[in-house]
Amino acid sequence: MIEKLFEGAIWRSRFIIVLAVVFGLLGAIVLFIVASLDIWGVTVYSFKTIMAGAHPEHFHEDIVAGIIGAVDLYLIAVVLFIFAFGLYELFVSEIDEAMEKENANKILAIHSLDQLKDKIAKVIVMVLVVSFFQRVLHTDFATPLEMLYFALSITALSVGLYFLGKVGK
Repeated sequence: MIEKLFEGAIWRSRFIIVLAVVFGLLGAIVLFIVASLDIWGVTVYSFKTIMAGAHPEHFHEDIVAGIIGAVDLYLIAVVLFIFAFGLYELFVSEIDEAMEKENANKILAIHSLDQLKDKIAKVIVMVLVVSFFQRVLHTDFATPLEMLYFALSITALSVGLYFLGKVGK
């Protein structure tokens, strides 16, 4: 009797995951809004600069850096979405609406913690790649050795992305 009550309580305690799901989705929504506002700000800045006929010294780099920063936020929001959907499907229930669709997108279908980790890891690597390129935009290369380091870092990223694409296939 007590064992049955205890096991029932343990099993129902999994619903605490709903907190992580709700706040993960809330964080993702906030990041999507902030990233969109960042792109809107870059658009307004670009339009005003072009209409004024001005051309600041680092105009192109600033625009690209602003957009890449927003893409970075979008990717982090995607991580939060995958995390929230994955936790929900693993601990609470499959998402019925996704299962009802014939051509339902399986990108959010999570069946194990390893699958959730793999999906999140791949998006995190993309966030790191985007952050790397955002930093590179404002880097001045003064010597050939610095250019060599830059080329080697691009090569390392490319090789890493290649092998990351091979994982799980």
